[in-house]
Amino acid sequence: MKLVVVSAGLSTPSSTRLLADRLAAATLDRVDAEPEVIELRELATEIAQHFVTGFPPARLAAALDAVAAADGLIAVTPVFAASYSGLFKSFFDLIDKDALTGKPVLLGATGGTARHSLVTEHALRPLFTYLRALVLPTAVYAAAEDWGEQGLAQRIARAGAELARFMSPGTRDAAPGVDTAAAIAPRSLTGAITSTDPANGFKVVPFAQRLAALQAE
Repeated sequence: MKLVVVSAGLSTPSSTRLLADRLAAATLDRVDAEPEVIELRELATEIAQHFVTGFPPARLAAALDAVAAADGLIAVTPVFAASYSGLFKSFFDLIDKDALTGKPVLLGATGGTARHSLVTEHALRPLFTYLRALVLPTAVYAAAEDWGEQGLAQRIARAGAELARFMSPGTRDAAPGVDTAAAIAPRSLTGAITSTDPANGFKVVPFAQRLAALQAE
């Protein structure tokens, strides 16, 4: 399997690349895959040339092919003007309209303040939904003050576990008519999808039983 990581960070070192690397590491802890990192800042000139000429230079063509061939994708952007960066959007504007169909995508973003924390939901998620990707439930936003905090590490671990589950054999290639979400997402004893795996000792008490206990008090 192949895991492709797209980072739109512009500086060196880059917090965007750092988040991308940590998301990749969390995924590779749970699934055996070959990682490939695409730094968009190194392809900025080629991306502009493609828009003007209509033909991708060799390095850009290889990057586009890598994304199309990936079994799983991690896409991370810095936040500019309350949205993804222009470089990030320009790259995915060049992706074939069918290249991401059914592909599991883990979204990430970085910014200077927590005020931008919903960028993954109001900007990134609609973009990849339009491209018909399987956008994972957990997206990770990292503000400047989040680095070194336990909460960020936990979100990264959870997101990586989700991507690894979607990349695992037998989930993406389910037979026609099979509920892929049911095969991937753990379910409670009542059948509801839950982020906690019942196999680890998690017990769900039906609501009716909880209500009866309250009425008996």
